[in-house]
Amino acid sequence: MKHIKLISTAFLVLMASCGPTSKLTKTQAYGGIYNEKPLTVLIMPPINRSTNVEAKEFFHTTLNVPIINAGYYVVPPFLSMEILKRESAYDSELFIDKPSLTIFKEIFGADMTLFTIINKWDKSSIGSKVTVDIEYIVKSTTSNETIYSRKGTVIYNTSVSGSGNIFLDIAGSLINTAAAKYVDVARACNEYTFSDFPAGLYSPKYNLDGAEMSGLKSFKVRLPK
Repeated sequence: MKHIKLISTAFLVLMASCGPTSKLTKTQAYGGIYNEKPLTVLIMPPINRSTNVEAKEFFHTTLNVPIINAGYYVVPPFLSMEILKRESAYDSELFIDKPSLTIFKEIFGADMTLFTIINKWDKSSIGSKVTVDIEYIVKSTTSNETIYSRKGTVIYNTSVSGSGNIFLDIAGSLINTAAAKYVDVARACNEYTFSDFPAGLYSPKYNLDGAEMSGLKSFKVRLPK
């Protein structure tokens, strides 16, 4: 099972790298990251505006992997969550538009804060899909500038086919959609979005990927492809 999950994640990253790109290089699109050379990332609790109350938790627990894979140190989410709760700072809405985020550098040693906004999470059994509208905003704790942002619509396909019986396929798709693991959907969204994140210090591509094309700032994608 572990090998299957690893292959699945690699497949998503591969497909994401083949997706549409903008007309800007990573250096042009994310100049703040290349100039400031941040190392440590604090993942803030997602802002959940959807009707799915569990979406916040599942996004929060799956955001660290693509950031770590990009070559950054991520403040352990469970540790940061406990500290934020203790300090009555659990609601990211209170900080996303703050004029200064230096408090997070002082407490966590974070160079960047990652905010996410879940605008929609709709599950359709008839259409065999889960549709998520999500925004990602990374802010510098030094300059308070937004140094990375993307937003998009991810349509996660849960259809089942191949039985040779259309009625069995439809029934299987209905069951698969109803049982769709929120963590799988969240992981797919995060892996796709951060596929163009500039390489950090712990990546072999550090300071070598600036000429690569950045992804579209606003996108719509179907996963798995």
